[in-house]
Amino acid sequence: MQDKTTEIFRDAPVPKAVMSNVIPSIISMIMVLVYNLADTFFIGQTKNAYMVAAVSVATPAFLLFMAIGMLFGIGGTSLISRMLGEGKGDKAKNTSAFCFWSGLVIGLISMVVIWIFLLPICRIIGASDDTIDFASQYLGIVAVGIPFLIVSNTFSNIIRAEGKAQVAMMGMIFGNLVNIVLDPVMILGFHWNVAGAAIATVIGNVVASLFYIFHLASKNSMLSIHPKDYRVRNNIATGVFAIGIPASLNSILMSLSNILINNLMQHHGDMAVAGLGVAMKVNMIAVMLLIGVGTGVQPLLGYCFGARNRQRYIAVLKFSLALAFGMSAVMTVICYCGASPLVKAFLEDPDAFTYGMSFARIYIYSGPILGILFVLINAIQSTGAALPSLILSVSRQGLLFLPTLLIFDHVFNTPRMLAAAQPVTDYMATTLAAILFFVTYRKYFKDFDQSTETTS
Repeated sequence: MQDKTTEIFRDAPVPKAVMSNVIPSIISMIMVLVYNLADTFFIGQTKNAYMVAAVSVATPAFLLFMAIGMLFGIGGTSLISRMLGEGKGDKAKNTSAFCFWSGLVIGLISMVVIWIFLLPICRIIGASDDTIDFASQYLGIVAVGIPFLIVSNTFSNIIRAEGKAQVAMMGMIFGNLVNIVLDPVMILGFHWNVAGAAIATVIGNVVASLFYIFHLASKNSMLSIHPKDYRVRNNIATGVFAIGIPASLNSILMSLSNILINNLMQHHGDMAVAGLGVAMKVNMIAVMLLIGVGTGVQPLLGYCFGARNRQRYIAVLKFSLALAFGMSAVMTVICYCGASPLVKAFLEDPDAFTYGMSFARIYIYSGPILGILFVLINAIQSTGAALPSLILSVSRQGLLFLPTLLIFDHVFNTPRMLAAAQPVTDYMATTLAAILFFVTYRKYFKDFDQSTETTS
């Protein structure tokens, strides 16, 4: 099954093919970034650092449900792009329908679980006596939007697999713009504070989800969400989970590691927690843009792999790595030099600001290699290599980060060294990603018939 949009995957010059997928992905990530910063910025305008700390504490729980969207989004994208490369359009439809309905049901169950165990969950994720009311209020409202959050995160990835990167981008833009516009109205205008931020977040996810549903139900999509196309067998569920579970594990472990570092940082006070939350937001400026490069190129790499075109796969990978390294260098300089004004925009409390600026500059130490890390992660996922994806996912925020964090806490027991655990881990993870990619390449490409390959 071929479509004009997938012809870019197959025939366009490599720079054009990469940029036509990466640019919409980066724009989508910018919108996610602005949306994340907007919540914290407008909450910061209340001049209440405890509210900022509460939203920072609630973020890991939010990430857990984004991880479910990533499970179906990344897993579905990897399988669908390979199926389209092999010309198996019907199986691609079955996969997209499976991801939609499975994700929706899990979202509804998760929503109910949060409502039942709201206060214990807030305590577990690090809320203190001063922040628990704000955190529970925010999380309880956000829970309403969990099904929509999962659907929007799933299909902002999957739609790129059919070559519709601009459609995926537009859904993210519409949803996040609604959130950004509603934030000042509901937080400051209506004086709903953290509840206003949560309501704006829910409405934004609803809008994005409806946009993707209308697209998938139209004649403009090669994919489907119709119940009749739902399939679990024929290696659909296993194909999605093989890559989706490792991808989501990374997000889940990131959430758990944030919960742990919030709890460890809590020993140094709520202002340290608020500063850490803002530093993470500042670091996201670099992280989200570089994730955009990695996720943007994955469908193209998956298509080349499915079409068994080794030369084009390598050409795309080399161009993407060079692009990612250049962007990494630029974003490192911007985030390091701009740390003070960026943190100042969110925090006015002197102690919280001091922590925030110090942490922000520490976090960006890993900036130069982040782009390479994200491209290699997506390159491994594009081949459907389950074991290397799993090893990398459980290592970066789990097997590597958690021991590093605990060792730094035990040996140094200072806020700065707790923050330093992340960049140290990122360098170890990039080294591991490079090793795993070479192992994957040698294993999964050895049977390709190079005589059929062409260079674009």
